[in-house]
Amino acid sequence: MSTSTRLEGVLAPVVTPFKPDYAPEASRFVKHCQWLLDSGCAGLAVFGTNSEANSLSVNEKTALLDALVGSGVPAQTLMPGTGASSLTDAITMTAHAAKLGCGGVLMLPPFFYKGVSDEGLFRYYSTVIETVASDALQVYLYHIPPVSQVGISLKLVERLLKAYPKNIAGLKDSSGDWSNTKALLDEFSKSGFDVFAGSEVFLLENMRHGGKGCITATGNVNPGAIANVYRNWQTAEADALQQGITSTRELVQKYSMIPALKAIIADFSGDSAWRTVRPPLVELPGDQEADMLAKLKATGFTMPGLRA
Repeated sequence: MSTSTRLEGVLAPVVTPFKPDYAPEASRFVKHCQWLLDSGCAGLAVFGTNSEANSLSVNEKTALLDALVGSGVPAQTLMPGTGASSLTDAITMTAHAAKLGCGGVLMLPPFFYKGVSDEGLFRYYSTVIETVASDALQVYLYHIPPVSQVGISLKLVERLLKAYPKNIAGLKDSSGDWSNTKALLDEFSKSGFDVFAGSEVFLLENMRHGGKGCITATGNVNPGAIANVYRNWQTAEADALQQGITSTRELVQKYSMIPALKAIIADFSGDSAWRTVRPPLVELPGDQEADMLAKLKATGFTMPGLRA
């Protein structure tokens, strides 16, 4: 890993394509990642929540990561999710990402046990950091209590920063609570701690308060428009641009997000295989897909270059 240039801007938690037998499909994955980078994403948070990451094994994830880097995707643009309920899995994934030279890792807390203490979470993160033992390792904490039911407190952030100032780089806040994001920004952003909003709905406010961008599910399908807000957040048109991407997000999130994203990609790419999700998830029902796509297209939504 390299600390010379930190990731910032719009990152997509890249959706994972599957074959009919539910095995990951590397060629489609690489192609979509390349399209995202060409379309405005500054980085790729592969193996995030919307990647179905917790339905993938460590071996599957490391193989996909190797395929990306081997295809020429710059490792510095990658922020793979490496957090896991298993401490050893988290160490294995984080060490592999560090070895490849990834720009950072996005680390969920261990999420199976509920009500765990900050002390237990500190030991988890510190064990990973000290075992990987790389000054270049850049850890981005992943706060998503609506899903994980295990949050990352400001006191834990403060303690980790004090213990590992070279390694704790920032946090993705997917709490959906702007007051929590703002508290993180107010407390830590001036010290070089990079805060990413977990949805583009908060992108403009995040930038105005010292944040670094967003890591967002709909970055998979709307990267250009979201990146345009990031590039123009200090301009007079910023609020209007923000409203545009917020409207698209609000439309898509009315449906089950992962199958909805895959349905959109399948339709606009002309590749129906993209609809496949790994159990226990199921594809979007046909009537819901038709309704969503009709509403999207009525707004003029496009995915330029995807079909080619």
